[in-house]
Amino acid sequence: MEKSVTLENKGRSRMDTKKMVTLAVMTALAYMAMLFFRIPVVLFLKYEPKDVIIAIGGFMYGPLASLLMSAVVSLVEMVTTSDTGPIGALMNFIGTSAFACTAALIYKRIRSIKGAVIGLVCGTVLMTLIMLAWNYLVTPIYMGTPRDVVAGMLLPAFLPFNLLKGALNSGIAMLIYKPLSNIMRKAHLLPESSSSGAESGGRIKKYAFVYIIAGFVIATCAAVIIIWNL
Repeated sequence: MEKSVTLENKGRSRMDTKKMVTLAVMTALAYMAMLFFRIPVVLFLKYEPKDVIIAIGGFMYGPLASLLMSAVVSLVEMVTTSDTGPIGALMNFIGTSAFACTAALIYKRIRSIKGAVIGLVCGTVLMTLIMLAWNYLVTPIYMGTPRDVVAGMLLPAFLPFNLLKGALNSGIAMLIYKPLSNIMRKAHLLPESSSSGAESGGRIKKYAFVYIIAGFVIATCAAVIIIWNL
């Protein structure tokens, strides 16, 4: 009896270690995505795909994982590349965690394709609303711009930017989450799925449809960014 308990504890310890290592690697990848893939969109606003990796980390390990990854990446960005200091770090943390933690929380409760899509959509909406409020409150401080000027930019600039950012994050996340999770399961970094063969077949068909929609969303967002920068 004691031997089986010991083996079970060792198994949990190995899984916890794998989880910590995996999250550390994903956090580093999120930082690299922020560092090397910055795409100008409108005004001083740039798109960076770090939120995709942080959301996927939340899908795999829960909303708390997304929260911790958001905090670490925001802090590291503040001390390495950002010129906006603590205010920029706070804004980055709020925006990323609003999107990724919301998506991860809903997916944790509804572990299906439908749950992932609902989570990403809700994350996009919540992030957009929260960032409108925080940009109104904080942007005048670090830009040195009157608040009424910033208020005039909320609808024509901040609103479409955050919707575009959330849509692009959602499309990329839906495109790469399943292949990435399968690779990690084969590497024994995630527990095996308990899906039956029939269920797997049905999921393949569902994911084919999701891939088509995700590709369309990504293509549309890319076209909008290109047109915006002409």
